[in-house]
Amino acid sequence: MSVGIVERLPVAAPPPCAQVELAWLRQQVEGLPALPQAVSEALLMLRRDDTSVDDCADCIARDPAITARILRLANSAFYGRAGRIATVHDAVILLGRRTLGTLLTAAAVSAGFGPCQCAGFDFADFWRHAFGTAIAAQALAAAQGGDEALAFSAGLLHDIGSLALVAYAPEAMAGALAWSRSQDLPLHLAERETLGVDHAQAGAMIAAHWHFPPPVVAAIVDHHATALVAPADGAASLTDLVQAADAIAHALDLNASETERVPDIDLSVWARLDLNPSQYQRVFERTEQGVAALALALAL
Repeated sequence: MSVGIVERLPVAAPPPCAQVELAWLRQQVEGLPALPQAVSEALLMLRRDDTSVDDCADCIARDPAITARILRLANSAFYGRAGRIATVHDAVILLGRRTLGTLLTAAAVSAGFGPCQCAGFDFADFWRHAFGTAIAAQALAAAQGGDEALAFSAGLLHDIGSLALVAYAPEAMAGALAWSRSQDLPLHLAERETLGVDHAQAGAMIAAHWHFPPPVVAAIVDHHATALVAPADGAASLTDLVQAADAIAHALDLNASETERVPDIDLSVWARLDLNPSQYQRVFERTEQGVAALALALAL
């Protein structure tokens, strides 16, 4: 596993790859189906205090595929309810609205993209890292007293642009992946040099298309930025949480990859998080345990 130091130029010219125009990519993203109506409505209901458990459960149950995926996640060892949750109604009662909201986001997004055919891209590895970053971001938010559900969503979606590039430009993305590995170059830099765009830009387009909150969109587009603007109050921002969570998920080497590398990160992020070693240790443990449980539930 290598550790990123600074953004640098490659030692050789990048291979010829088709450039991906931002305008063209935006057209492709705008052609993506919206989140299922049942999911969008249920997420809104779960955030409101004036809706009943039955209302939320009935709304989610309109989509059988999402319902089945939620129940698999809810009964995973990660949530400690194995075998106890038989219906969405049970999930709302036992897990609570905020936890169910994170499960709904995870179920909808992970079901939205099927396996992609792109040399060098591993679909299961992608989702294990996505869940690792989501869980780490959620744990960091909990330590900060922040919005855990929002952090989970941002962490889950932070690399979603990679799926768009793999789906819409598989040959070009394969070239970017190969260039990244051969030059030991961070993937987002290899993408910029070979494709002209990177997965952070593509991911922000998708999150905006799916109407996720602006802080989530900002966290996605800036999760590789190395010079973040500090919030006025000095507290850790959602972008800080996602950057740190991404680095933690890579450092834990959840996919046991020989080419794993820890991304560069703005050092001021760690200062704003201001956690002690024992707090970080709990984040590491929760992330490893959570990924193992959710990967088992989703057969990743």
